[in-house]
Amino acid sequence: MTRITIVGSINLDFVATAATLPAPGETVTGANLARHPGGKGANQALAARRLGADVGLVGQVGADGLADEALALLCAGDVDLSGVGTDPAAATGVALIAVAAGGENQIIVAPGANASFTPERLTTVPPGALICQLELPVATVAKAVAMAEGFVCLNLAPAAEIPPETLARADLIVVNETEAAFYGQALHAQPGLVAITWGARGAGLFRAGRQLALAAPPKVEAVDATGAGDTFVAALTLALLEGQPPADALAFACAAGALAATRPGAQSSLPTRAEVLALMEAAR
Repeated sequence: MTRITIVGSINLDFVATAATLPAPGETVTGANLARHPGGKGANQALAARRLGADVGLVGQVGADGLADEALALLCAGDVDLSGVGTDPAAATGVALIAVAAGGENQIIVAPGANASFTPERLTTVPPGALICQLELPVATVAKAVAMAEGFVCLNLAPAAEIPPETLARADLIVVNETEAAFYGQALHAQPGLVAITWGARGAGLFRAGRQLALAAPPKVEAVDATGAGDTFVAALTLALLEGQPPADALAFACAAGALAATRPGAQSSLPTRAEVLALMEAAR
């Protein structure tokens, strides 16, 4: 199996699902509350594992009652957690997520132990491919990318200023529309691939500003988009590592992300490879 290491965040998500999302200053009541393991790093790790990769996660939780719950599905999914440490002075990261009936969401993150996973706590990056996001300190992400020896995927979410050499080292950069606008033409000045996602409208894959592929996801009934973007990142990385052509890799990633949006929660929604392939076959 393809080996992928994810250096990233680990959270517990508190998800309130309501008919609509609140406008500024508005209170929306009648919501249903659920708790799900989350965090972009943990989501991408479990997504890659369910899609068929051999996966290790490097990150940090707090010394509190939320840590075991945040790691539960990763443990059950056979993700290697030997790189996950504990900060006795911090709380486990928490995300507060509001979800509307159509799947649109709003997210506020209290990073906790993710924020205290500073560069000196990152001692090694195992051989193989690497996926990073920006829910850890940027300096830690930059160190991980500099230490990597293989393929590097950099998911620039949430958008933040990042060292130019870190961008240049990435073999694959993944952003959504908002993040793409934040980085502007700097994305297309890099030597690696750039994937831009447009939600239900699909995604594009570019190199040096030139379009290599476009893909639209199969039509599904969206329930909760939480975790869909993380599934896309994991699926696209794995497909490219497997040598799939750009158009096929992008179509696989769009289908995986769409399927994740049909279920509530982040990690609880992540599809298996067989499910993704079945959806693609049904959509033909």
